[in-house]
Amino acid sequence: MRKGPGLGGHCIPIDPFYLTWKAREYDFSTRFIELAGEINSQMPYYVVQKTVEALNEKDKSIKGAKVLVLGAAYKKDVDDIRESPAVKIITLLQEKGAVLDYHDPFIPVIEGMRKYPELMMQSQNLSFETLKDKDCVLLVTDHSCFDLGWILEHSSLVVDTRNALRDFKSEKIVRA
Repeated sequence: MRKGPGLGGHCIPIDPFYLTWKAREYDFSTRFIELAGEINSQMPYYVVQKTVEALNEKDKSIKGAKVLVLGAAYKKDVDDIRESPAVKIITLLQEKGAVLDYHDPFIPVIEGMRKYPELMMQSQNLSFETLKDKDCVLLVTDHSCFDLGWILEHSSLVVDTRNALRDFKSEKIVRA
């Protein structure tokens, strides 16, 4: 298991909960599975809190902050957004007043999802201008095509939820 902002996808994150439900029929305890699920479901809230704190350290309020979410897919190099923690993170940040954009080469549009029927967004171009315009870049999905050095160079603040920037040393990086 790799560090990340929460679980997503259609299969592996859901299967343990089916096992828990089935185990109850036989009076079998699955507390460890339930605890892992609780922790993973809280990760988007943790990421948002770390983002708020990182912006505060730069004397910037989350309200009105321009945030670019990098990666909306639930995992690296896939075009699947089902149960992606990125969507929860985006909605939580919007609720706090952040101005959100996202970039994901695999997910060109986010629209009308079951839990988020009102969410409508289009992936933005990843350019020098886009990065310079943002108060914070939030790395949620570490796609292989992302040039992390270039992104870090042209960003003022990067919150890294995947430990993708572990080989970089910079005061601009906040690990979440």
